[in-house]
Amino acid sequence: MGKKTILLLLVGVLGAYYVHIPLPDNVEEPWRVIWMNTQLKTVTNLATFAELLGISHFMNTLMFFMNFQEGPPTSDENVTVTETTFNNVPVRVYIPNRKSKTLRRGLFYIHGGGWCLGSAALFGYDSLSRQTVNRLDAVVVSTNYRLAPKYHFPNQFEDVYNAVRWFLRQDVLDKYGVDPKRVGISGDSAGGNLAAAVTQQLIGDPDIKIKFKIQSLIYPALQTLDMDLPSYQENAHFQSLSKSLMVRFWSEYFTTNRSLENAMLFNQHVPVESSHLFQFVNWSSLLPEKFKKGHIYNSPTHGTSELAKKYPGFLDVRAAPLLADDSKLRSLPLTYVITCQYDVLRDDGIMYVTRLRNAGVRVIHNHIEDGFHAALTYPGFKIKYRIENQYISWLSENL
Repeated sequence: MGKKTILLLLVGVLGAYYVHIPLPDNVEEPWRVIWMNTQLKTVTNLATFAELLGISHFMNTLMFFMNFQEGPPTSDENVTVTETTFNNVPVRVYIPNRKSKTLRRGLFYIHGGGWCLGSAALFGYDSLSRQTVNRLDAVVVSTNYRLAPKYHFPNQFEDVYNAVRWFLRQDVLDKYGVDPKRVGISGDSAGGNLAAAVTQQLIGDPDIKIKFKIQSLIYPALQTLDMDLPSYQENAHFQSLSKSLMVRFWSEYFTTNRSLENAMLFNQHVPVESSHLFQFVNWSSLLPEKFKKGHIYNSPTHGTSELAKKYPGFLDVRAAPLLADDSKLRSLPLTYVITCQYDVLRDDGIMYVTRLRNAGVRVIHNHIEDGFHAALTYPGFKIKYRIENQYISWLSENL
């Protein structure tokens, strides 16, 4: 066997090792998932390498590559797309072109990206907004917000909240022909986090008379206390959102200081004086039995008070909506929650479903047994169209 043959075999083996990831048997289109995850792994590795060399912050490198997936606001025969600002927050507004004799439904959408990445201009979010407009004959506002690492909590929350307050003004709804009784809010991942937090905050806001009819949360991130939930353990290395990357997103939301990230990775970041908050995220009582199977609940290991004093945001209900007490939850509107089996954030969404139901809120839970994080924005995937169809169908029936 020649040297070239051995070299080719070696390259092939190393390539196969790099590309291969173990996938559950029920994941649809496994080779497409592997290819997408290989791209994600490559970009993540490049971002890590650039940060180690001091060239660029990890998130800035990821954002650089993500910018290639953005497009300008482009109208077509069905939808007029414009960019404007609501309370100085940049938004994209999607308006149906066909005439309507009645007021339309309105949906306020918040993109994901771990509070660090993404925008309303990404092809995946632009496509979703257009599909929502076409199928619901609705007006969609897709918002942007300031991102980490340049901006930290509560900037992201405040941007979205200020844009929502503007949209819910009667004169603004009149301008866009939106029925004030048929306005909803939706978001995925970090956007689901912001949607849940904003909806909670609106409850106690006396200046906002118009409230949301529904909220739709798509694989939302909802708690910062326990990074060792069963879903974090089971899906720690799933490439679409690994445990280490999710913890990095969480920590960057509050600070660029890596000490919080390290403490969160070892689940030792909550001080003993905040231990009462664990009742709101105790998976042993909030998860259905099927999601607890094979796992044993361990009492949390408390961290020092120093991190909480420096970065109090990670214990703030505006950052972690699962920390809201029942008195606030019971006033929330009809809620739709999508969770995916192969997602570190699965249990966040499921625990919120349990707590909302316990508080008397009407909740529809759509659990995708073969789903994984960000599936709704994976272009061309069958699972993307399936989840999108279920999501828009629910909005059609309930908004």
